[in-house]
Order: sequence, then C-alpha cells, then structure tokens
Amino acid sequence: MPLKAENNFLPDLNTIPEEIARKAKLLWINYPNNPTGALASLAFFQELVDFCKQYNILLCHDHAYSEMAYDGYKPPSILQIPGAKDIAIEFHSLSKSYNMTGWRIGFVVGNAIGIQALKQVKTNVDSGVFKAIQKAAIAAYSTSEAELQALISAYQKRRDIIAQGLQSLGWPIEPPKATLYVWVPVPPGYSSTEFVSLLLDKCGIMVPPGNGYGAAGEGFFRIALTIPDERMYEAIQRLTDAGIRYA
Repeated sequence: MPLKAENNFLPDLNTIPEEIARKAKLLWINYPNNPTGALASLAFFQELVDFCKQYNILLCHDHAYSEMAYDGYKPPSILQIPGAKDIAIEFHSLSKSYNMTGWRIGFVVGNAIGIQALKQVKTNVDSGVFKAIQKAAIAAYSTSEAELQALISAYQKRRDIIAQGLQSLGWPIEPPKATLYVWVPVPPGYSSTEFVSLLLDKCGIMVPPGNGYGAAGEGFFRIALTIPDERMYEAIQRLTDAGIRYA
C-alpha cells in the first residue's frame, strides 16, 4: 500500500481490491511513521480495525516511536480501539526510546492467538535475546521518566534546528510531531536521487533518497535527528553557503 502525501501518508484502504483483501492474512502499519513522520488518529485506527475484522486479517502495529513525540503529542495505541485486541497485535521497542538500536529487544501485546503464532516462529528462529541485552533493557525501564524526557527534549531541539533552518531556505515543511526523522520534499526539477547526489557533491551532506523506501517515496529525502546539534547547524550552514534552496 503506497503512502502518499495527498492522503497524509496513510494507506488508502478503499484502493485495496476486494480479491486481495479476501486473500490477505496480515496488514502491517507503523505510526508514528518511519520515514515520513506521519501520524495516525484514533479515527483512522478504527477504520483499520473495522477493515481487518471484516476480512479476518491480523493487524500488526509497529509502535516503535510510541514515546518519541514532541509538543505534548501522545501517539495513540491501536489497542485503544474497542475490540482491537480481537485482531491486532502491537510491537514496542527499546531501539528508539533508549538508544538501543540494533540490540533487537522489545515486546508485543495484543491478540493471544497472534502472539502465540509469533512465539512459535521466534522459537524456531533463535534461542532468545542475549541475556546481557535483557538485563540492559531492565536497567533502561528502571530509569526515571525524567531521563526519557531529557532524551526526547534533545531530539526535539534537533528537529527544530532542521525545520527552522530548512524553512529559512524556502522549504515548505512543518516540524514533525513524532519520530526521529524529517521527511523533506526535494526542490522542483529534481528527482530524489538527483537532489541527494547534489547535496553530497556540493555540501558533503549524505541523506537517503525517498525512493529508497519505495516508489511512493520519490520526490522526498529523509533527515535523521541522530547527530549532535552542532552538526545540524553545520548542515544548514553548508546549504546556505552553497546557495541551495527549495525554490
């Protein structure tokens, strides 16, 4: 299902052919979304739950950015929808909230049958997460809320540096309210690949092209908020010095 700007980067369930919906076994979503930073409302989650119940589809929600939100926004859970537990499971991760990317530890909640099926697959794939990583996860969850909020504040500051810097160069963007990414349109006249190549050649800035995330990502590139503030400022200055603007 392509995620398009004109639909706020939400899947359009009405475009799914009836025969495909009847054959489908699993529908995977991720909100707040990587790479677009898009948000899903409870109303949209209700549509998803109704759709999956109608066609008996297991709804899987990757909620990796459940805590990485800004400006007071609280990302909703699919399990807030009445009856969602009948057909949905939701994945949570320590990768983003506690900087444990690559350690591959988290948890899943929701429909018991779906979780049992996942357990059977997981048991046959490996023997479980390395115990030291499990202990690190316990330590992470034992920290205070203040420490998590300090991390979120750091990412929010970086988001503001990038958003305000790009806006000063003519980019028509709004600061995302969640995730660690800014999804940015390329200037008119460029493809995603052409523009990120220009950034690398002229500014020494490396960012992934939107089409690297699928054909629907054409026309965008992604900025990750995972480098120090001073490097963010430097990137904006390099764009300015090179005369690169949106229009």
